[in-house]
Formats: sequence, C-alpha cells, structure tokens
Amino acid sequence: MTTLLKETFARCKKEGRNALVTFMTAGFPSVEDTIPILKGLQEGGTDVIELGLPFSDPIGDGPTIQEANTQALENGVTIPQCLEIVKEARDKGVVVPIVLMGYYNPILNYGEEKMVQDARDAGANGFIVVDLPPEEAVKFRGVCTRIGLSYIPLVTPSTSDDRLKLLGQVADSFLYVVSRMGTTGATGTLENSIPELCAHVRKLTGGETPLAVGFGISTREHYLQVGSAADGVVIGSKLIQVVREAAAGTRGEAAKKYVQSILNNETHTLPVYAKQELPAESSGDQLTFEEAHKFNPRFGEFGGQYVPEALHTCLAELEKGFESAVADPSFWEEFRSLYQYMGRPSSFHRAERLTEHAGGAQIWLKREDLNHTGSHKINNAIAQVLLAKRLGKKKVIAETGAGQHGVATATAAAKFGLQCTVFMGKEDVRRQALNVFRMKILGATVIPVTNGTMTLRDATSEAFRFWVSNLKTTHYVVGSAIGPHPYPTLVRTFQSVIGNETKEQFKKLNDGKLPDAVVACVGGGSNSTGMFSPFEKDLSVKLLGVEAGGDGIDTDRHSATLTAGKLGVFHGVKTYVLQDSDGQIHDTHSVSAGLDYPGVGPELASWKASGRAEFVAATDAQALEGFKLLSQLEGIIPALESSHAIYGAVQLAKTMSPDQNLIICVSGRGDKDVQSVAEVLPKLGPQINWDLRFEQEK
Repeated sequence: MTTLLKETFARCKKEGRNALVTFMTAGFPSVEDTIPILKGLQEGGTDVIELGLPFSDPIGDGPTIQEANTQALENGVTIPQCLEIVKEARDKGVVVPIVLMGYYNPILNYGEEKMVQDARDAGANGFIVVDLPPEEAVKFRGVCTRIGLSYIPLVTPSTSDDRLKLLGQVADSFLYVVSRMGTTGATGTLENSIPELCAHVRKLTGGETPLAVGFGISTREHYLQVGSAADGVVIGSKLIQVVREAAAGTRGEAAKKYVQSILNNETHTLPVYAKQELPAESSGDQLTFEEAHKFNPRFGEFGGQYVPEALHTCLAELEKGFESAVADPSFWEEFRSLYQYMGRPSSFHRAERLTEHAGGAQIWLKREDLNHTGSHKINNAIAQVLLAKRLGKKKVIAETGAGQHGVATATAAAKFGLQCTVFMGKEDVRRQALNVFRMKILGATVIPVTNGTMTLRDATSEAFRFWVSNLKTTHYVVGSAIGPHPYPTLVRTFQSVIGNETKEQFKKLNDGKLPDAVVACVGGGSNSTGMFSPFEKDLSVKLLGVEAGGDGIDTDRHSATLTAGKLGVFHGVKTYVLQDSDGQIHDTHSVSAGLDYPGVGPELASWKASGRAEFVAATDAQALEGFKLLSQLEGIIPALESSHAIYGAVQLAKTMSPDQNLIICVSGRGDKDVQSVAEVLPKLGPQINWDLRFEQEK
C-alpha cells in the first residue's frame, strides 16, 4: 500500500503539479455522507485522502475539526466502522490513496498490529498518528512496514534538527509539514516562512522525501503559494466547513466543486488501485530514537510525551527550565522565602474526636486547607510562576475544576505581576461561582469552556490548545500531576513539601517514628503524589488514595480512574484512563469538581501497578459523610475533594489498632463547596441520615 502513495507523488511531480491532499472526518456530517464525500473529492481531483478517525479529546485540533469529531461520535462512529467505510469506498470506486489520521489512544485500545492489518485489509494505505512521539513512532512504523502500509510523520516549524533527521528516516512516502504553530484551522493568511521551512526540512531529511504542507490553507491562492515550495498541499478545516454548510444529499457534490475551485478545474489520470501488494523493504524496524532527559519521563510503563509535534517545543523549553531551576539553590531559596506568604509550614495535629469516632488508629490531620488561598494548590502555583519568570514569560494560563488551582495561579500571578487566564468548564463555572469571582477579583480572566462535558477534562484540553499558539509569551501552569513529561515530575516535586513537612512534624511529635498510613484524595494526583512521594521508600507506611466513586463504580457516573480505568493515552501521557470499548474517553461524574477527571497521574498509576499504593473509591454520599464528620467532630469544613479522603481514612482507621497512626491530607477547605453541598443534600442526605436544608430568609 506504501507503493500507491509513492507513485502518486512521483506522478504529480512528473506532471509538473502539486499533489492535493484533503482531509475529511469519517462519519461527518453523517455516516451516510462519508462515501459520497470521498467520491466527490476524487472526482474533483484530490490525489490523497486523509480520513480522520474521530477522537473525543483532540488537543491538537481547532474548533472546526473538534466539532467534526464530536458530531461523528454522536453519530455512533467507531474504529471498526471507519475501517468499514474505507472498504465500502474501495468497493464503490475510490482508487486514490487513503491515509487514516487520528490520535493514538483508539489505536492502542484496538491493538496496533490488529489495527494496521485490518486497515490494510480494508484498503487503507497508511497512517498519520497525531500524538505519537518519535520513540514510539519508530516502533509503530515498523509494524506498518511489515504489513505493507506507510507511516507519515508530522513535523513543525519548531521540530528540532535531531528529530527532523529521524522523522525523515521514518517517512517512507511523504512528510506532513505543519506550516505554523498552533491548532488546525483555516486562516485568511499564510505564514511567509513556508519556503524557508520547506528548505530546512529538505536539508535535514535528505531532500528526496516529498513534503506536503498543511494548516491554514483554504483558497486557490493559498494552494499556489504553498505549492511553490512544497510537493503537496493539505486542506482540512475549510473542507469540513464546506460540507457542513451544504444540504444533506449534496455534500459529495459540494466537496467536488470545492476541490475543483482549488485546482481551477484541472483534471488528471486516476491511479490504478491494487489491493494486494507485498510489504516494501525497509530498515524501519532497526530505527531507534531516545532523547536525553535529566528526569526519567516514564514511571515504569506509564508517562511519556504523547503530544502533537507542535507541543514538543513547549515541553522541551519547560523541561530545560525546570531542570535548571531545581538544580539552582537560589531558586529554592526564593521559593522558601515565600513560605510565610503561603502559610507554610502548614498546621499538623491529632484529630481527637474523629479518632474517637473511628475507634481504631490515631488520626492526624495535615492542614493544607489553612494555606493561603485555602488549599495545597498554592505550593505548585507559586513555584511554577517563579519558573515562568525564569523563562521570561509575561503571561500564565491554567486549567481548573474546583477553582482552587485557578485561584492559586491568579494569586501568584497577581503577586508577581503576570497576566493570568484561567480555563474552566462551563459546568464548573456554575457550581464554583465563588471561586470564579475570587479569580476575577485577583485580576484573572476566566474563560468558560463549552466543549464536551464542560468540566476539568475539557478545560485542560483547551489550555493545551491555547498554549501551543502562545508559547513565546505564555507559561501553562498545570495544576495536577498529569499531562506529558515534565509536568508529573514537576508538580510532584513542588508538592512534595506536603509529605516532607508531614514526615518531620509527625517524627517530632512521636519520638522519631513514622506513621502507619497516609491517606489522600485522588483526582489527577497533585496532593496525593505530594503527600505520598516522601514516604515511597518507607515500606512500613501504607499509602491509600481515595478516588471519586460518584454514584458508584458499577455505574457510568464516577471518576474512579485507578479503580475502574484501563491503560490508555490521554492529555499527553500513558496512564490509566476511563474509556469505552472504542478508546473514546468516558464522561465522568463527581460531586467534587476537582476530582471530576477521567485520567490520573502516571506516578500514581505506577504505584498501583507495583502495589506500592492502594486505591479505593468513595461515592458522593460517602464523601458527604466525610464532609459531615470533619465538620461536626473537629469544627473543620473540608473541601469535597478532601472529604473523600476523610471517609476512606475513617474506614481504614477502623481496621487498625489504637497504637497505630494514620495521617489525612486535608487538601482544601470547604467554603467553595457549601452551595454545592446544599444543592445535593436533599438527594444524598437521606443515604447518610443527614437531614439538613439550606433555607434563605424570605
């Protein structure tokens, strides 16, 4: 199948023209439209078709292709159905090369070998995998080579020389050159640097592999302009817009006419499609690639950098800045000089009445809720804003669910004079209105995200998309131990102040001993990795993480990733993910906005896999019970996130003896959640015998 792609570019070159590559999402605007659209593209003069495999969370794509993905998934499109579309297209006369383009998680879920084999059997010619890092790409390319398909790498204006050289070797038919930084989308103008970019790519890759340039191309003028420097021209978002605006039943014709307008009605000979081809000889299986990292980007099989190529520059710059900062005593000196501002060291004391209630182990509280801004989030926010200053950034962005990370980032930005923008799901904006107002008081701009579930997951995706387009001025302050390397290590490093303080405070009060257990809530993992990591090698200390069980893990309404998830790739990292049988990310639910996330940090995933930490789930009702217990027994109103840990800790304490000790990380205070509790108590209160109503005076 690789041969057909090679022959297509060779034929176009011989005919003195550019290859036209067009993108269309499978199943958009409807499943019934797809075959007529593919036929229309071929009849209009398209040389290569990229068929998009829909994915629920495409962080490298702009609004147009995001919406096409969403519509296709709402239409019920699955990976097997995409392959069936290819087969049907071949049966109905589509002979031009078809390249399957998508994100890695659905392919990983389907099985790489099986996916490539089934794609070949259906009639596909190759793959573009948007978020596959080079070290993984060479392996996947090897699979493609053995089975006879092509692997097409993506390169960007910021791809390093070493990566360019490797990706040039990986490419066996053509290279997809992204014309600009940012996400996909049609624009009114093109980058002036495309000729220089193509010349640089050719120089580093040997000059023989054809280059197809995409991103932002929408008119014949663009086609001619890009074609003067490239071998092929890729058009996607504008084509999606054209077929979306066309009436049902006319979308194939609309696609045909649009392609004809790009080519000025030029026609050419169609290739002869041959289904059975022998795999091409290649050294793909022998290629290797490994970048140098001071800190290992992987925790066993978890971690890594599964991001669109354009994001790699952002991460490489951040990684170097982080490595430099943590090796610089002056950085830590400045960070620690801000402890009084942050409220560190945070309070640590025994919870006498909670201990009495549990009737087992002695329960201690690490009071991160008493930090400035009301949670542990300030530790990481201050450190990352200091890092942003070192990197010369003038602006910071953040994602937030419960709002505490957004408030902490806005606070740090205000203190150091940086402009702050916070992305927050529209649903979380509603249920965390108090924190939204706090962020605005602090001078931050809050952007409600209306994609998908309108919660933390979607806010994170939107923040990544924004960052890649604004790298020069902006640092992304990720709030949890999630995402691509170096974020999990970076956040854990800055949050480990929690566990380090806890260990010393407990030793001082207990004759140098260690506790028997430490407990923390788990969403992405910022407070739990911060609490657990200093105890990781203390094998006598049990590590217990408590996830959001929502309505119960036997339902579809929960966020218990480590309890019920499976291995996948989400938001740039390989970890446990809540996903369906097709590799699409599950919608989640929790009474707590901060735990409402379908992924989890890779270090926590590795501790689960090794057995070093144990993870359980607390339902919404059980979290409310924890909320009630700490409020009424200790006079401390905890955040709903922390309430999950309180419930789990009490259950654990009941199984322990009075001479043992257990510590809970109270990660945040509950002011922000009072309204949410009032809203859910009528439903959940009866389950825990808590009859309380919030009644406003009339």
